[in-house]
Formats: sequence, C-alpha cells, structure tokens
Amino acid sequence: MEQHISLIEHLQAELSLLREALIHHQAEMAEAAGETAAVASSGGGSLGLTLFVFALAIFLGVELITKVPSQLHTPLMSGSNAISGITIVGALLAMQNVTGPAAILLGLLAVITATVNVVGGYLVTDRMLGMFKTKKKEEA
Repeated sequence: MEQHISLIEHLQAELSLLREALIHHQAEMAEAAGETAAVASSGGGSLGLTLFVFALAIFLGVELITKVPSQLHTPLMSGSNAISGITIVGALLAMQNVTGPAAILLGLLAVITATVNVVGGYLVTDRMLGMFKTKKKEEA
C-alpha cells in the first residue's frame, strides 16, 4: 500500500513538472508570436525586414518544437491551435485594406489555409485525446 502511495506522489510530481514546462513553452511561443506580429504589422517595414522576420519566425518555431518533450506535444498542439486562430483574425484584418485581385486572392488563401490548420489541429488533438479515454464494456 505504501508503494502505491509513493508511486502516486512520484507521478503527481512528474505531472507538476510537465505542467510547468508546458506553461513555460506556451509563454515563449506567445511572446515570440507577439514580437513577430508587432514587427510585421508595423506596416512601414521594407521587404528585407519582412523576410528577416519571416526567417526568424521559422527558426524560432523549429527551435521551440524540437526542445519540447514528447509528453507535451498534444497539450502544446492544443495551445498552438488557439494561437493559430489569431492568424485567421490577422488575415481578415489584413484583407480590409487590400486592393487588386492578386492581394484579395492571397488574403483569401491565407484565411483558408489558417482555417484548415486550426480545424485539422483540433481534429488531430481530439483523436489523440480519445485514445486515452476508457472504453465502456458491452453488457452481455
């Protein structure tokens, strides 16, 4: 009995560490996304600055994802889906001031791509979490 109690305490401590790591990684992602959005939305930037911010965002994303423990991928995916929802809002706001068919087409493509990303992410997350649900036994 005492072994079970110590095992439960150990698992609770591990869960607490995982939660702290998840909160830390989500805070880093939100901060990086906010800084990138602030630079990109300033409007007065040159093409070189915009490409630099884009390359920096790619590098930062790869660095963050590769450092996330495998136990945190599903919760982190749920958090990043919420952040991806902001992309949809940003694409809609950016489309307000566009003129010309090419800009409208690119804006529409951005909205569609972000929507597919959010919906697909939630479906995958739901499916992964469904794997951990207990199945009801069929009564004979």
